[in-house]
Amino acid sequence: MTTLAVENVSKNYGTLETVSNVSLSIEAGERVALLGHNGAGKTTLLRMILGLTPVVSGTIKVLGSNPGSRHSRASIGFLPESVAFHGALTGREQLRHFARLKSVPVHVADDLLDRVGLSNAADRKIRTYSKGMRQRIGLAQALLGQPKLALLDEPTSGLDPISRHEFYDIVEELAQSGTAVLLSSHALTELETRTDRIAIMSQGKLVADNSLVRLRQNAGLPIRVNVTTTAENVDVVAERLGGERINGCSILLTCQQDEKISKLSQITAFGEIIKDVDVTPGTLEELYRHYSVTESEGK
Repeated sequence: MTTLAVENVSKNYGTLETVSNVSLSIEAGERVALLGHNGAGKTTLLRMILGLTPVVSGTIKVLGSNPGSRHSRASIGFLPESVAFHGALTGREQLRHFARLKSVPVHVADDLLDRVGLSNAADRKIRTYSKGMRQRIGLAQALLGQPKLALLDEPTSGLDPISRHEFYDIVEELAQSGTAVLLSSHALTELETRTDRIAIMSQGKLVADNSLVRLRQNAGLPIRVNVTTTAENVDVVAERLGGERINGCSILLTCQQDEKISKLSQITAFGEIIKDVDVTPGTLEELYRHYSVTESEGK
């Protein structure tokens, strides 16, 4: 059974349409990144999945149940963008409180504190926690009860680089255990190798939904090839390849995906005078801009 099924969902606030005919599905164990600028409709969509905002047009099903139903709520782990906890409680007290609300044994809360790297601070008051530490408590509460669907809204906000790496390790573990993950984030560079699919919203519409490889193919963005050669040969190589010399020994050229192999063959034919080749496809940030601008221009 599909974990999350969103079909032709729209939402209006007066005359403002914040979500427009969006369809999106996530299977068990799949990691999907939901991207979009502020006001693109991501938060409204998440609120409808949670059952906090009613679905007026279209349907949403969480493991076959309606949003906000007992079964749906029991199946979802949610980490909001801005977490707020009682500052007078310790991290352990707060997480054990959530565990009791979810009918989860309190020892699971202690295990999760260790998993998110807070075991040494578990008995400190939350008011002494940094933003990143509070975010870790939020992640731990989202993991209580082994959710079938994890909704993570800007989950790495406030986390240092090491903590971000550890967070995505946890996401990988969740996916491997069969949890479907919908992750909304503005931190585009860290999502490229950490998700299975990219969904992009712009002006309330879902303008892209595919793997990174497919998005690149469909966008047709050029591939950048940086060639390093010897100083005495750089001008000749640049002229033959049709590239641009960018410093003493480097040449920058671009090509389309279907031209990459032939271009690389042309480069390697120069032999030993080629010292290095760096091939860079379109980044997720460039793809996001491409699909968002295409939609806003009505193309």
